[in-house]
Amino acid sequence: QVQLVESGGGLVQAGASLRLSCAASERTVNMFGMCWFLQSLGKERGFVAYISYNNGVTFYADSVKGRFTISRDNAKNTVYLQMNSLKAEEAAIYCCALVKRGGVGVYSARSYDYWGQGTRVAVSS
Repeated sequence: QVQLVESGGGLVQAGASLRLSCAASERTVNMFGMCWFLQSLGKERGFVAYISYNNGVTFYADSVKGRFTISRDNAKNTVYLQMNSLKAEEAAIYCCALVKRGGVGVYSARSYDYWGQGTRVAVSS
């Protein structure tokens, strides 16, 4: 059972930056990819960004393109989410999720096999 632990959340002002980390408890080099979702109160999980482990291909939600960057460090079994120019409406709990195999829809939360507990991001306007 792979465990995922997020960190890096906090309270920032609108327009500021945060860098989130997601550390896996074991080697992820043979896994397929990692994703970040956000969870706001009363709403479904929303896709933020995805990165594949083998070739580093990335996908982003349209709303974060150009502001957020997902990256990975396979040696540390860690994936990062650099968030710049944060908006008040992006305040949420950010969760990372791991998918073991390909051939799935990476934008859907149902595709993922392991989830972290999340880290809270608060953005004041």
